[in-house]
Amino acid sequence: MVDFPPRRKPSRKGSMADVPKDLLDQIKELERLFSVDQAKLKEVTEHFVKELEKGLSVEGGSIPMNPTWVMGYPDGYETGTFLALDMGGTNLRVCEIVLPEEKGEFEIIQSKYRMPDELKAGDSEELWEYIADCLQQFIEYHHEVEDLEQMDSKLPLGFTFSFPATQDYIDHGVLQRWTKGFDISGVEGKDVAPLFEAALEKRKLPVRLSALINDTTGTLIASHYTDDTMQIGCIFGTGCNAAYMENCGSVPKIAHYKLPPDMPIAINCEYGAFDNELVVLPRTPFDVIIDNDSPRPGQQAFEKMIAGLYLGELFRLVLVDLHDNKCGLFDGQDISKLRRAYSLDASFLSFIEEDPFENLSETGELFAKELSLNASKPELELCRRLAELIGTRAARLSACGVAAICKKKNIESCHVGADGSVFNKYPHFKARGAQALREILDWPEGKRDPVSIRAAEDGSGVGAALIAALTIKRVKAGNLAGIKNTEGMI
Repeated sequence: MVDFPPRRKPSRKGSMADVPKDLLDQIKELERLFSVDQAKLKEVTEHFVKELEKGLSVEGGSIPMNPTWVMGYPDGYETGTFLALDMGGTNLRVCEIVLPEEKGEFEIIQSKYRMPDELKAGDSEELWEYIADCLQQFIEYHHEVEDLEQMDSKLPLGFTFSFPATQDYIDHGVLQRWTKGFDISGVEGKDVAPLFEAALEKRKLPVRLSALINDTTGTLIASHYTDDTMQIGCIFGTGCNAAYMENCGSVPKIAHYKLPPDMPIAINCEYGAFDNELVVLPRTPFDVIIDNDSPRPGQQAFEKMIAGLYLGELFRLVLVDLHDNKCGLFDGQDISKLRRAYSLDASFLSFIEEDPFENLSETGELFAKELSLNASKPELELCRRLAELIGTRAARLSACGVAAICKKKNIESCHVGADGSVFNKYPHFKARGAQALREILDWPEGKRDPVSIRAAEDGSGVGAALIAALTIKRVKAGNLAGIKNTEGMI
């Protein structure tokens, strides 16, 4: 997760009056490299629509477009008590969510447990044992029972497992590959549900896995629960992704299930992989370096241009190039700290963009403290403009994915629920994304935006609980599509 500082007061407008010509020339070149005009936005979006379609086909494409077996939205009248488990890269979050009879309401209690680093590269059994231990602690504390086996019934659980996984069933998932710093042997290519359930059974915990979900799908469902105009869920954070509701008849790769064509099914796009073939994305030489030096070159092309994990590295690569090859930026100074790969994150750019002072004094202090560099006022102006360019490009390209889903589904008006550190904390990201949507979808000036991206509800907690509730509701109704283990669910 990208760690941003607290928000500060609005920033000042920059001035280029005292920037020498060689630096101004470099700024103009950076503007040429990183700007994405309306025509390019539309070109990217049109290709995006085709790639979304291809991902749903039998043959598939770069964008996985994973069916989630979440068959429709909540109606707001779901009731009951549910557990949610959110397994992230840093923490494990356990929640208990009560859905009362009031429409669209919920009550939540939660606890966080640190995910020890040694577990991330340890033994598979140790991981599941630790998760079961945390669940046991949570239940014993909040339910005050001496013997867990004496509880009247098993609590249904929605498990937010936000790693790439293929799902033939909502209560099972085969891990494709570990991400977020995890590298536990013997799990990739396996169904994680039985591994988790074995640890629950070993402790005789009164818990039943009802749904295994991705945080983006949870964001879609939780946001729609409190606002039924929400039709897309997005994550703009360390990575990027979106989920939306499709009709089964528009998903050729699940045609063999012979489901009613108008039955809804949530699709987890995993569209960070958009345009891995590099047909339309406006990559710079610095994007190429990031891709070539990444653990998986040639993959996640879109994500590497817009996600929080890469924004600071883009900024760093440009500054090193300007020092070494162009205008002698930070001339005569030791830039060894700046040469360390991934030493800057998105919060570094965020801080620069929020510097409220005309002389960029806070930015100068940041460079001195973090990089031991004494930057001149013109150098700081260049750095400020570069941060704006990288942040703006990320927001504008992010809008292409949202616009593509709207065009594919002929959505003319809706709310989009968005979450993630970049969306929530990076300055001007929302406004820049909204402007790009206007340009792509040709909305008239002066009217309210028909598609509005708003802060999402808690997808990995409340969303997971709601999906567990929806799954149980489907079993009761006899709609068992994509549910493997219905025993004990009702």
